[in-house]
Amino acid sequence: MNVSKQEEKQTEQDDAMGNSREITTNQTGLNEHLDEVVLKHLAHKFRKPYRQHTVEAFEQMQAIVAADPRPIIFDSCCGVGESTAKIAQLHPDCLVFGMDKSADRLDRNEQHRHAHKVDGQVYHLFQVDLNDLWRLAVDAGWQLHKHYILYPNPWPKAKHLQRRWHGAAVFPSIIALGGELELRSNWPLYLQEFQRALELAKVGSELQTYTAAEATTPFERKYWASGQTSWQLLATL
Repeated sequence: MNVSKQEEKQTEQDDAMGNSREITTNQTGLNEHLDEVVLKHLAHKFRKPYRQHTVEAFEQMQAIVAADPRPIIFDSCCGVGESTAKIAQLHPDCLVFGMDKSADRLDRNEQHRHAHKVDGQVYHLFQVDLNDLWRLAVDAGWQLHKHYILYPNPWPKAKHLQRRWHGAAVFPSIIALGGELELRSNWPLYLQEFQRALELAKVGSELQTYTAAEATTPFERKYWASGQTSWQLLATL
């Protein structure tokens, strides 16, 4: 979504005050082109060239994995990395990577990138293009223990279906990475579409509301303060 910096700042101020707006869409249900788009992507390999900064980040990640044999967890779209730290605390027996496309969001983490510690548990943050990173991990034969995608950009306009992860050409790579997949959103239609995309790929899933004593991400905290409901999609890939 193309918004000015002033509009983006106002949105952040509204969110901070617990005034996050409900997501609105011009769809009346699942996107009418969903099945067609997903089946096309499942049938054809995504061959877009990799971006160099993501290749370099993945090489660093490979070096970390080579030195640490623990099961791998991805926290994709991690924002400032708050969720990554909490996931690392929750899974001390795993190697946790947080990844986001925005250097600005990652720079808000006080320690920024690589080898952060929370309660003695190390986790790693990287700026990457997930369209490339997920494919590089698949090409390298990685299999995840768990994959979190928490509150991805919803792209609610019908014409932006292919910007949603389930409508994107990289969707088959999410499946190929395996592991336990957990998505959360405050827009249930996003997860309903994702569930349908998984069904087309012959993968079962469970969709339900999500509550917890403490929020995992800044967005989750803001949505709850605004009285919005979180939804959770779980699947074993």
